[in-house]
Amino acid sequence: MEGNTVQRNLLVRIISFSWLSKATIVETIITLFIILFLYTGISKLMEYSVFKEQIAESPILKPFAPFIAWFLPLTEFLVSLLLIIPRWRLKGLYASLLLMIAFTVYIGAIMTFNKDLPCSCGGIISLLSWREHLVFNSIFILLAFAGVRLERQLRRSLITDMNNIRPAHP
Repeated sequence: MEGNTVQRNLLVRIISFSWLSKATIVETIITLFIILFLYTGISKLMEYSVFKEQIAESPILKPFAPFIAWFLPLTEFLVSLLLIIPRWRLKGLYASLLLMIAFTVYIGAIMTFNKDLPCSCGGIISLLSWREHLVFNSIFILLAFAGVRLERQLRRSLITDMNNIRPAHP
């Protein structure tokens, strides 16, 4: 009986990720977003003319296609930079969350009005179907939300720790 309980507890710890520290989880989430945004941003700029044409095919984005074609990859690079710099990570996580929500809302609009439009995400991600995009984006929205929560908890505990080690004033 005890062996089963130990195995069950071990399985629960593995599944719940309780064996990982909050900092490790946040670092992993941040790394995933940096890879995602750098990859898609570089892909968009490498295929800039195709990316701009694909945006122009969207009735929602057509009037803004030249602006978006530069703004979006640069925003992805800026968010990556925010995530790299520890002082700006929380802002980077919030920006990641907002970007993923915006992308998901856009995909929802595309699925509602015109499923035949090509994906302009860049790289291998553009091979996903619109439904697969929704799943992919939903996972990254959950990751960003978890990253924000955990980063805020880490910052609060750091502040508490710093307050506890300050010398008492006479």
